[in-house]
Amino acid sequence: MDETNHFFNPGYGWLCKHCSAEDAERRHLNPGEHARFFREGEGEKEPKLAMLALARWTDSSRKELACPRCGVREIIGRQ
Repeated sequence: MDETNHFFNPGYGWLCKHCSAEDAERRHLNPGEHARFFREGEGEKEPKLAMLALARWTDSSRKELACPRCGVREIIGRQ
């Protein structure tokens, strides 16, 4: 698994460590709670599915990752 200061890659994309830790803590505190898409019906005006904290590249050069949830950014050095 690839890892940096703020992100880790388990093989399917870069995840934010901070947001992933918050998600894990939330699941630990509420173990029986289902994801929002299981709880809410079609009447919801703007439903949001539970999503992983997948980071995105800031530009086509793929040198900097950014988390869309918390906004943390990190320059990734190519090896």
